[in-house]
Amino acid sequence: MNPILSIIIPCYNSESTLESTLDSVISQDFQDWEAIMVNDGSPDNLEDIALKWIEKDARFKYFKKENGGLGSARNYGINEAKGNFILPLDSDNTISKSFAKKAITIIQENVNVGVVYGDAMYFGEKNEPWKVGVFDKYRMLEHNYIDACAIIRKSLFIDLGLYDESLPHQGHEDWDFWLRVLTTNYTFSYLEEVTFNYRVDKDSMIKRFTKEMMEENIFFIKNKHSQLYQKAFSQILNEYKLLKQVYDKSFYFKIKRKFKL
Repeated sequence: MNPILSIIIPCYNSESTLESTLDSVISQDFQDWEAIMVNDGSPDNLEDIALKWIEKDARFKYFKKENGGLGSARNYGINEAKGNFILPLDSDNTISKSFAKKAITIIQENVNVGVVYGDAMYFGEKNEPWKVGVFDKYRMLEHNYIDACAIIRKSLFIDLGLYDESLPHQGHEDWDFWLRVLTTNYTFSYLEEVTFNYRVDKDSMIKRFTKEMMEENIFFIKNKHSQLYQKAFSQILNEYKLLKQVYDKSFYFKIKRKFKL
């Protein structure tokens, strides 16, 4: 019988962190899962750790491929996934004990929910909570504020396609995917609690981003989703016009009462 949840764990230079990531997977409340480790051509000895965990628990699976980047590794894992729901989990982060169980309950009981996400806790070089907040499509259009570590219906990847591997620079594939979800009838559900722990390290991929790299990715994504941005602009403009009419009418009656016109 296929598992309900497929946890996708891309691995690259994660020999020192993979053990704690896998330990968090096996220690969670929800147990109907498979965990797919994808070695993305890593030069370290993480394979020894992966093989040890496969021997420990058959729900862990291990694949090795040539280096293709984060999006490529996630896509490889999703293609191998047997579950109805996907949870991308980076190999230097850890999942909270209750996240999957609560999120899957939400998504199974609400057919309109496509993604369940929550808050995070930074650890490593920074130790503080990451309060994400309720979903706001205009905020998402401005910048990506939801991490890839969320419970996602696999059907969304089937309908919308996998993570885009053609971005100028790896690191914003999840933002591009969230924007694609906005074009569907599915909604995002916010679980107001710490759902995973996010490692902050000087060697983190996002830390290596320059201003130019960020601008190139932003241009690529906003150009790709130009129709979505145009539609949002029209909606905002219409809302502004409506509010202005209400304000102007209210202001007119205030002046009329004041001067007894």
